[in-house]
Amino acid sequence: MNAQLPTFDTALPECAIELPQAGQLSADERSTLLEAALEVGRCQRALAKAGLNVVGELLKGHDGFHEMNHYPDADVYDRDSHAQYYYHAHREGAVEHGHFHTFLRGPGIPGHLQPLTAPQTSEPWPQGEEATAHLIAVSMDAWGQPIGLFACNRWVTGETWYPADAMKQMLPAFSIDHAHPSWPTNLWLTALLKLFRPHIESLIEHRDRVIEAWQTNHPGQDVFEDRALEITGYLPISIEQWSQALAHAQAMLPRARS
Repeated sequence: MNAQLPTFDTALPECAIELPQAGQLSADERSTLLEAALEVGRCQRALAKAGLNVVGELLKGHDGFHEMNHYPDADVYDRDSHAQYYYHAHREGAVEHGHFHTFLRGPGIPGHLQPLTAPQTSEPWPQGEEATAHLIAVSMDAWGQPIGLFACNRWVTGETWYPADAMKQMLPAFSIDHAHPSWPTNLWLTALLKLFRPHIESLIEHRDRVIEAWQTNHPGQDVFEDRALEITGYLPISIEQWSQALAHAQAMLPRARS
C-alpha cells in the first residue's frame, strides 16, 4: 500500500511529543516489551493462517461496516480486569480503516488514583463505579495492521479525566483474555498495549500539556468539551520497526564474562 499515514490536527504543534527510544529503556523493560511483541506476532500468525485478521474478527456476522457503530455491538469487556474496548470508524478519506478505543472502568481503577478536579467543567463526568478512563486509541489500516496511536479530548469518549501520572499506573491493568468475540484479537490488543507502552505514556503526558496550554489560551471555557480540540496527539507505529529497535538495543548489552 502506497499511502500516507493519517494526519490529525493536534491543535498545538509546539507541544512536541517525546518519541520513545529503545536504547533509553532498561534491559528488563525491553525484555518485557519483546515478550509482548512475540505475543502480538503469535496472534497475527494464527489468524493469518486462516486468512483472517484482528479487525475482521470483530466484523464477522455484521451487515457491512458502518461509521460510528461499535464493533462488536456491546463492546468487549473483561469482568475480571474491567478492561474494555470497541472498534469503529468516522474519518472518511483517510488511510485509516478504523480504530480501537481502549478503556479501564471504575472497578478496575485503584482507589488511590483520583480523577482531576476541574471546576470549570460544563458536563458531568462518570464517577465511582461508573468512572471510565480512556487509555489510548489504536489506528488500523484496511489490512488489519496497526499504523498509529492517538490520545483525545474528554468529550470524544465521555470519560472521567485522570491526570497522566494516574493513567500511566492504569496501563498494566488492561488485559482481556476471554474468547468473546475473538480470543486472538483480545490477546493481540492486550499485548499491543504492552509493546507500545512507552509510546502511550508519551502521548498521555503530551495530552495533559496540550489540555493545559489550550485552557490557558481559552480562559473561561470548558476545554474538555471544546469541539475544536479533538485529537491531542498522534504517533505512527510499526510493530516490525519497534521490535527491531528493541532487539538491537538488547543485543548491544555487554556480555557477561565466563
